[in-house]
Amino acid sequence: MVEIARLDSSSPDFDASLARLTGFDAAQDESVDVAVAAIIADVRTRGDAAILDYTARFDRVRASSVAALVLSSAELESAFTTLAGWHREALELAAHRIRAFHERQRAESWSFTESDGTRLGQRVTPLARVGLYVPGGKAAYPSSVLMNALPAKVAGVAEIIMVVPTPDGVRNPLVLAAAHLAGVTRAFAIGGAQAIAALAYGTATVPAVDKIVGPGNVYVAAAKRRVFGTVGIDMIAGPSEILVIADSTANADWIAMDLFSQAEHDESAQAMLLTPDAALIDAVAASMARELPAMPRRDVIGASLGRRGALVKLRDLGEACAIADRIAPEHLELAVADPEALLARIHNAGAIFLGHFSSEAVGDYCAGPNHVLPTSRSARFSSPLGVYDFQKRSSVIALSREGARALGPVAATLAEGEGLPAHAKSAALRVDAP
Repeated sequence: MVEIARLDSSSPDFDASLARLTGFDAAQDESVDVAVAAIIADVRTRGDAAILDYTARFDRVRASSVAALVLSSAELESAFTTLAGWHREALELAAHRIRAFHERQRAESWSFTESDGTRLGQRVTPLARVGLYVPGGKAAYPSSVLMNALPAKVAGVAEIIMVVPTPDGVRNPLVLAAAHLAGVTRAFAIGGAQAIAALAYGTATVPAVDKIVGPGNVYVAAAKRRVFGTVGIDMIAGPSEILVIADSTANADWIAMDLFSQAEHDESAQAMLLTPDAALIDAVAASMARELPAMPRRDVIGASLGRRGALVKLRDLGEACAIADRIAPEHLELAVADPEALLARIHNAGAIFLGHFSSEAVGDYCAGPNHVLPTSRSARFSSPLGVYDFQKRSSVIALSREGARALGPVAATLAEGEGLPAHAKSAALRVDAP
């Protein structure tokens, strides 16, 4: 039996019910924040010694030095070369497609010259060094290694420092193989808030980076939030989400499994169906009931669907698009006869999958676009991870003599209006320069 809410937009309490269902309290747990603050302060003070203590405490791995926790390039390469052929081929194909997609995102420097000889432009350069956090607790995510490291490589980042916890000393060969394939520069078998602190501030062994990317648990998220400003971060990700808009042409079994695919991430994930077809809702519910008992992660799926899942009956597909924009989901599937007609009406979504054959699961691994996506309604103002996250832009201003003479009085006038006389004089001095 699958416990999942059924909503109908014609009901008078629909808006309130939808708001309760889609609302997610992203507030930081105070106890987590206090613990993370203490860990970060300790790593800043004691460096490698603190890393060793926390690695022994949380991962049950004892080492005499942080150097002993280094994952050597030889170990990464060996993990890749000894992979079973089909695993290696799958990683290689995924990496090829991810790289090919992201190469189209690379921004280039540009400039233009005005009639008086003044040159203005923008210089685009890669970050020098980035940190990649890879989860290693409940599951291993080689796909996250590819999705985070390859855009950095395409951007031209010189050093990619990977950290990954290895509880009880177990090192996942797929993760190590993906790191080799993606061009990770250095890797450490450390994790948690202590790894984030080491990347942000540096220790005797772990180099400080310019930006930290990659998913993690609540302690990792809290640590990223706390070190932001000292370093850049990609985002603070919430639970995974999928929203499916479907019509009568959709395959109920496919839709049910697509909803399961996100619900199995964790108990707080959200999976929802929006459709004007009541018969499809019944068919999807029946498919879920048939399939759930055979799913290895059925307890997680059941908890997720019971807590935040929904099958929603709407008046028409236009209303579905409006509600999807309100929800701003991480993943949006348009499982309809004419998905292109709906695409123009969607403005807020991390990734949009068009048509019956575009499963979100393929997007997670090997379609090419990045699977690091905005969650918790942040698709209203945020974008998928990309090459642009690993590039920075500097404005370039080269005023000619004539440009200085023409613009100096303008700047001086505005500066005086703001009560900044040194600004005004700095601009005015060049107006009458010989």
